[in-house]
Amino acid sequence: MRTRRRRVAACAVLAAALVAGLTSCGQEARGGSRYQPDKGKGGTVGIAMPTKSSERWIADGKNMAKQFRKAGYKADLQYGDDKVENQVAQIENMITKGHRLLVVAAIDGSALTHVLTRAAEAHIPVISYDRLILGTENVDYYASFDNERVGELQGQYILDRLDLTKPDPDADERHTIELFAGSPDDNNTKYFWNGAMKKLKPYFATGQLVVRSKQTKMNQATTLRWDGGTAQKRMDDLLSKNYGSTDVDAVLSPYDGISIGIISALKSAGYGTKRHPLPVVTGQDAELASVKSIVAGEQTQTVFKDTRKLAKQAVQMGDAVLTGKKPEVNNTTDYDNGKKVVPAYLLKPVSVDKKNTQLLVDEGYFTKEQLR
Repeated sequence: MRTRRRRVAACAVLAAALVAGLTSCGQEARGGSRYQPDKGKGGTVGIAMPTKSSERWIADGKNMAKQFRKAGYKADLQYGDDKVENQVAQIENMITKGHRLLVVAAIDGSALTHVLTRAAEAHIPVISYDRLILGTENVDYYASFDNERVGELQGQYILDRLDLTKPDPDADERHTIELFAGSPDDNNTKYFWNGAMKKLKPYFATGQLVVRSKQTKMNQATTLRWDGGTAQKRMDDLLSKNYGSTDVDAVLSPYDGISIGIISALKSAGYGTKRHPLPVVTGQDAELASVKSIVAGEQTQTVFKDTRKLAKQAVQMGDAVLTGKKPEVNNTTDYDNGKKVVPAYLLKPVSVDKKNTQLLVDEGYFTKEQLR
C-alpha cells in the first residue's frame, strides 16, 4: 500500500513537471524567440530575389551572396522570374534543405504566408528585403530605404523643375502632369506614392498642376510587376486620349524601368526635339540605362539607393540573428505588415539628375566609361 502511494505521488510530480514544461514552452513560443541563435557562424543562407529583369536585383543578390560568404556562411541565391509560384517553390526548397536564414525580396508581399509558416516551424528566421512581406507574424526584420522619402524626392523634383515654389490659388500658370505608380502587389508602392502625393497634392488643389487624364488615384496608376512595356502602353493611351494639341509637362515615374517605357511612348508621340522637348520624367534606382538617359538629356531624374549598402545591412542583420546578437534597427513604428510591426533599418535615398551624376562615379557605383 505504501509502495502504491509512492508511485502515485511520483506520477503526480512527473505530471506536474510535464505541465510546467509545456506551459514554459508555450510561453516561449508566444513571447520569446522562435529561432535558435546559438549555433554561431556557418551553414547556408537562402536569398530569394524576385527577378533578373532588373539590373538592381541582380546586383542586390550578388552583393548579398558575396558578403554572406565573406561573413562565414554559404549562400543559396535564387531568382523567381517574377512568378510567385517559382519563389514559393524556391523558399520551400530552402526550408527542406535546412537553411539557417531566409532573406526574401518578395514578388508578391502577401503570397508568402503559408511558406513562411513552414519556415517558422523549422525555426528559420526571415529578413524581409526592400519589399515588406505582408500578412504574417513570421518575418523578423526588414531592411530597406526610407521609401516615403523616395516619393518625396520625386515629387519635390517635379515642383522645382516646374518652378512651383508654393501652392497659390490665384496663380495663372498651369502645368500638366501624369502619374504612374509601382506594382499593386508591392507594399513599397504605397510609400512611394504617398511621399510624392504629399508634395504634389496641394498643387492639384489650386489647379497649378493638372492631370488631364483625371487618373489621380493610386489604383488607377499602378504598373503590374513594375513593367516598362506596360507603362509604355499606358503612356501611349494617355497621350492619344488627353494630349492632342497640349503637351504634358511632367510625368511622375516611381522606377527607372517604368521611366524608360514612358520615354519610349513620348518619343513615339513626337517628343524629344528642340521644338517639342521631353517633359520632366522622374525615376528610381539609378539603373545604368536611365543614368545614361539622364546624361543624354532624356530622363530627368532618378533616386539613387546604394543597394551595396542595403545588402551589407541585411548581412549584418542576418549575422546578428544567427549569432545571438540584437540586429541594429532605426524604425520600430512605421512598417506594419497587417500582423505585426516589423522592426526595420532604413537607409537614406539621394536625388540624382544631370548636375550630380558624378556622385555615382565618386561612390564607385559606376565608372566614367559606363556613363559615356
